[in-house]
Amino acid sequence: MVQRYPSSGKLVEPERPPAPQAVLNAVKLMYLGAAISTASVIASLADIGAIKPALRREFPHDTAAQIDQAFKSLLIVAIISAGVGIGLWLWMARANGQGKNWARITSTVLFGIETLSLVASLRGPKTVVGLVFPILTWLVGLGAVWLLWRPESNAFFKPGPPIDPRGRGGPASVPPSVL
Repeated sequence: MVQRYPSSGKLVEPERPPAPQAVLNAVKLMYLGAAISTASVIASLADIGAIKPALRREFPHDTAAQIDQAFKSLLIVAIISAGVGIGLWLWMARANGQGKNWARITSTVLFGIETLSLVASLRGPKTVVGLVFPILTWLVGLGAVWLLWRPESNAFFKPGPPIDPRGRGGPASVPPSVL
């Protein structure tokens, strides 16, 4: 909720209480999620030689050309999705740290998507890196979402009352005669 001041026409957000420890910890977990995602990309690229053998084991009837194509496709999708994932972790950390309720809701939806992604990753070709990082990412997301929805976090995500543009100390919606 924003309030227009008649003299300047500028939008001013109402004051928020300071972020409770639960939200601060959730933000730290989100930054950790970005770091884990970055480490996952680095580890995946370092362990790139294990992907083709894993594909061959999973799809023994595919030709070498099909395995090569699957390998290239997996690599492209992995790099793009990792970049998007890292960006989302950072964006959600910043927005939640600012008390944006839409970010808390978006983080929860993204956690739901990550849950589906974890289930899907358990079904495909598996490497140690391919199992450890999705599980770590999911656990960090679970912790962050749980902290964002704690009772002590709720007030931080609700805007305060509008500021009286007349400077009389009361909410803007109260008529001057009542103030």
